[in-house]
Amino acid sequence: MAVATAVTLGTAGSATGAAPPATLTVRVAPAEQLPTADQLKAALLTAAELGPDFTEAPAGVGPSPSGGASPVAGCDVLRALLNRSGAQASPQAPHQEVEFDGPDGNPMVTESLTAEDSARLTTDFATVTDAFASCHSLTFNDDAGGAVTFTVTPMTLGDRQGAPAVRLDGTLGGVQLNGYIAVERFGSVAMSYGFFQRDDGSSQLASLYYRAAAAKAERTLGSTAGSATAPAAPAAPA
Repeated sequence: MAVATAVTLGTAGSATGAAPPATLTVRVAPAEQLPTADQLKAALLTAAELGPDFTEAPAGVGPSPSGGASPVAGCDVLRALLNRSGAQASPQAPHQEVEFDGPDGNPMVTESLTAEDSARLTTDFATVTDAFASCHSLTFNDDAGGAVTFTVTPMTLGDRQGAPAVRLDGTLGGVQLNGYIAVERFGSVAMSYGFFQRDDGSSQLASLYYRAAAAKAERTLGSTAGSATAPAAPAAPA
């Protein structure tokens, strides 16, 4: 509810019978109410929702399509997303993230949710969308000091056409490496999703888990995927 402030224009203590002073009502919109960290946590996938072969990785383990590697060259926006693990939350930008590992770390699924002012999120989302469309390669250094370069291909991973997503393809020591990165927004909340696997190039599981993540975020946060409008706050009791 907007806060109404009445500003009186006139002279205090005017004579009896004089016309009442004019008033100007100024309505000040309240600050946008963001979801809390606990609400974001509740909107993340769980290992049980992915299946019995998955376990939740310890906090602070960064996502990478080649086991322990770090992105060092290529698309800046993709590197920022992949290096975001352990991002510091704040009251202005609540943040939660999770990583799940399949048997021997294959496949690996990552998801993060970050809330921020809707106008700022609109700008950030547009930046990521443009970067996904123009990024063509990303290079990683592995633990042994070698490097692997992935080709980056824009694609649609979920149900909403136009939701930014890319496919990564590369090889390391003769092993096929494949990954998918996607972002989506739910009002004032941004979701970043990653899926990485070895010896497989199918997007079937990546798409399946992405759809599950988006559906849970929609259901829990109360905002449709792709919406730039945060859900209305419940009315205060009378």
